Amino acid sequence: MAPIVSVSHLVKTYGSGFQALKGVSLDIEEGEILALLGPNGAGKTTLISIICGIVNPSSGTVLVNGHDVVKDFRATRAIIGLVPQELTTDQFETVWNTVSFSRGLHGKKANPAHIEKVLRDLSLWDKKDNMLRELSGGMKRRVLIAKALSHEPRILFLDEPTAGVDVNLRKDMWKVVQTLREGGVTIILTTHYIEEAEEIADRVGVINGGEILLIEEKSALMKTLGRKQLRIELAEPVTVLPQGLEPYHLKLEDDGGRLIYDYDASGGRTGITTLLAAIAEAGLRIKDISTRQSTLEDIFVELVEKRA
Repeated sequence: MAPIVSVSHLVKTYGSGFQALKGVSLDIEEGEILALLGPNGAGKTTLISIICGIVNPSSGTVLVNGHDVVKDFRATRAIIGLVPQELTTDQFETVWNTVSFSRGLHGKKANPAHIEKVLRDLSLWDKKDNMLRELSGGMKRRVLIAKALSHEPRILFLDEPTAGVDVNLRKDMWKVVQTLREGGVTIILTTHYIEEAEEIADRVGVINGGEILLIEEKSALMKTLGRKQLRIELAEPVTVLPQGLEPYHLKLEDDGGRLIYDYDASGGRTGITTLLAAIAEAGLRIKDISTRQSTLEDIFVELVEKRA
């Protein structure tokens, strides 16, 4: 099956000469949740804006459901919903009217039942008659999502959707995201909350400096790049590692009270058995031992730092 979004050799250079995207290529499969991670200025918003038809590329192509986003703008925009990073709302309009109007802008016939469902799913039903200027920042963020869902899109882009949203609202939003995915909607999100990407995404992409550093299934990414850490608490702290422990590249933490050993959990031999024997031979007494699996955030930071 062809990908629902296909990006090929995408370049965007602004009038100032700044190159926001440098030959980006990626395919997005229908029905998946793709989390796009990257620091500020990495090119995430530019990439989304081009796919959504808001910004024109300098070169390269983007196909959405087989249609070119430049040549067939109407066909592609009709199946895309976008939740922008900025809180752009009509301050003197009611929640119901602005969401209903957004549906009409996409050429869809009025469907009060659908609008009601969207508002209820986003816990906005009791605010339907409120003007937007009366809402909190978190509620306005929900209205943006409601507007993006008003025309029943097949693809939903969420650009930092939970920025400035409290924990409870954030959890509600992710429940909606999961429900949408179960209904076949393809979801692409950018987020600074890496733990969210780790929890809900099927695949993770890392972008930095206008280039895709990596796109991989989350489980494969964690298995390939995720490392484990053995944390050894010593009964008495040391200031210098004994000479016999040098081959293990240990790190000292907690003022010499803890040894840190990084190892590949997927490898056939971890070296832990020989390390513990070497520690005993060096005369160090162990108080406690624990392990820690590297997180998606650890992997993200390592990838970005390598290409910085």
